Amino acid sequence: MTHRHGQSLSDIAGKLTFRTIDGVPIRFAESDRRDGDALLLSPWPESVFAYEATWTRLAERTHLVAIDLPGFGRSERRDALMTPRAMGEFLVRVADAFGLEKPHVVGPDVGTSAALFAAAAHPDRFLSLVVGSGGTAVPIQLGEPLREWVFARDLEPYRRIDGRAIVEQALGTLERYKVTDAARLDYLASYAGDRFAESMPYVQSYPVDLELLRDVLPQIQTPVQIIAGRRDAVVPLVNAEYLDQRLPHSELRVVEAGHFVWEDAADECGALVDAWWADGFKTCMGMTRSTVIAAGS
Repeated sequence: MTHRHGQSLSDIAGKLTFRTIDGVPIRFAESDRRDGDALLLSPWPESVFAYEATWTRLAERTHLVAIDLPGFGRSERRDALMTPRAMGEFLVRVADAFGLEKPHVVGPDVGTSAALFAAAAHPDRFLSLVVGSGGTAVPIQLGEPLREWVFARDLEPYRRIDGRAIVEQALGTLERYKVTDAARLDYLASYAGDRFAESMPYVQSYPVDLELLRDVLPQIQTPVQIIAGRRDAVVPLVNAEYLDQRLPHSELRVVEAGHFVWEDAADECGALVDAWWADGFKTCMGMTRSTVIAAGS
């Protein structure tokens, strides 16, 4: 492996790197080897560049592998993987392919449900999860435009829209963070043409898969940190609370941000994940009930 000591994520991810896993080319970015490992899943409609603001901090003590999930970012799509449950199984194969023995998983947004399915089906495979900003509640409780995308009856109107326009609209909702030029170009390229429309079947599986997820949440023994934005209008806070009420070992951290907490509250999220990886997940395992903590307390 080529060591990249001190390199930023833009230096690493600026050159597209792929690994073929189960026949699917997966775009990834990787940091130097450390004692521990973490698998980072890119949110929608972004890419591995979503971790640009937290990468250097998180990579100081942990070996990071960030991927664009199949059908998202720059990774190729396989129709059979475009549900949270199937994606959860694929995450195990990704960890195997990169030699990650028992990694932490960070799965915001669309990665949330996939990571939870993976932990439910493979209880000893992951050290901990960090999730949030992803639809999980049943009945479905989502804001626009995500709710519209979940229940859209026909994808043709979306195929006729250049996905770059949808990405630009999404980035326009960032409250504080200024996306770098490299990240913006990567996000736009990730969903150009009909690539955004072709990623929509994943969330359109929510009405079925989230009911399946509801049934397995109480069985998940992996410790889970949930980070959610108090002002998230796309995936309201009730989704995070829903998880926290059902998971045996969870900690809910609410930050003062909207949907894009990993960018708008990058310093805070980075500190929360750092502390969680250090010993927070171990403490959480000893809790007899979930806890809600306002970020900063």
